[in-house]
Amino acid sequence: MLIATLTALGACGHNESNKDEVKVTEPAGTPVTITTINTAPIVEYVELNATSTFLQKNYVKANINGYIQAVLTQQGQYVYKGRVLFTLITKEARSIGNAVTQLDPKFKFSGINNIPATGTGYITQLNHQLGDYVQDGEQLAIISDQNSFAFVLNLPYELKQYVKMGSMLDVTLPDGTIMKGTVTSSLPTVDPASQTQGIVIKVTGSSKIPENLIAKVKVIKTNKQNVISVPKGTVLTNDVQDNFWVMELIDSNTAVKVPITKGVETKDRVEILTPQFKQGDQILLTGNFGLPDTAKVKVMR
Repeated sequence: MLIATLTALGACGHNESNKDEVKVTEPAGTPVTITTINTAPIVEYVELNATSTFLQKNYVKANINGYIQAVLTQQGQYVYKGRVLFTLITKEARSIGNAVTQLDPKFKFSGINNIPATGTGYITQLNHQLGDYVQDGEQLAIISDQNSFAFVLNLPYELKQYVKMGSMLDVTLPDGTIMKGTVTSSLPTVDPASQTQGIVIKVTGSSKIPENLIAKVKVIKTNKQNVISVPKGTVLTNDVQDNFWVMELIDSNTAVKVPITKGVETKDRVEILTPQFKQGDQILLTGNFGLPDTAKVKVMR
């Protein structure tokens, strides 16, 4: 009887010991997710504003002193060069009418003058209306020359090296439309406050784009092929941001700190210059913040 009791107690002790051993060997660690190294092209760019504008304005002016007898256009209308926009009549003709012609038919006096459009484009300003009295040389309207339509990019002067004459740039309108543009010239002044220079970008198919529309232009600073990169969230740094590292998974539940040298940095990825990671290397993506040099982790699938 005593032997049976001792055996039972021994068995219970053995079972308790096994339970303790199981608890000790259970994997424990910080929950993390992982990602892998990616080799692909990487582009570093700056997104800047560009404003649509008509660089050339044509001014329609009166060529006699007189009254506006007819207005044959309206603001916003597209007109062609040579089209009659206004009809003027001199005050003398308005006063005496056809009396001179009736006295001498050969004289053919009318006192009426037609004012044509001086260029092709949109009527962006009308300065007078029917019946107004105007003087010789007075401005009647402004035509925005369609051939001079362009986007003016506000380029910080320190980025001038990345925009060359004749280079192609994508112009993205607020509705998402992407237009191909060509850099044709640069304005000879710099804004004193923002230190930006106006860069003229000519686009095709711009006949229906209004003036003063703000678009986005991507200025590419770096374009590299076959770059080893990681998601931005994998890169950690110290308080002064002079040292950078990632946490690499070296076995099923151990992550170690690996110092890195960064290269090109985009909105969501970072180029790794050193060390030379290989395809398949596993890097901690989340749960990596604050981990020690060597840390126990639990990978969440």
